[in-house]
Amino acid sequence: MEPLQFIGEEIQVGYDSQPALEKKPGPPDRFVWRGDTYLVREVLSEWHDFTRRGRMARNMRPDHALAAARRGSWGVGRDYFRVRAGDDRIFDIYYDRSPRTASERKGMWFLFREMKDSQA
Repeated sequence: MEPLQFIGEEIQVGYDSQPALEKKPGPPDRFVWRGDTYLVREVLSEWHDFTRRGRMARNMRPDHALAAARRGSWGVGRDYFRVRAGDDRIFDIYYDRSPRTASERKGMWFLFREMKDSQA
């Protein structure tokens, strides 16, 4: 698969059953992008990036940073999902675990890119 278009926009997601863990929600059942709702028909793959960015990259001892890079730490990292939508389009979406503000501690969902299915 290869990228068809970069999108990089925040999306709203929905679940049929609420996730047990707020900071590790898993793939959504649907998402809303630019006013259209896309049903997630299939999760094709998932991967995690626990890279610490910006100020967060400099606030740990090196041995702790290595452990956090392997398993993650609170409010750091992204959970990526490659999904096939109901209309057969393939998207990479991700949950950014960073809190927006100190009072709003949830992360945000983003539509990263649309992928071209080389199998089609």
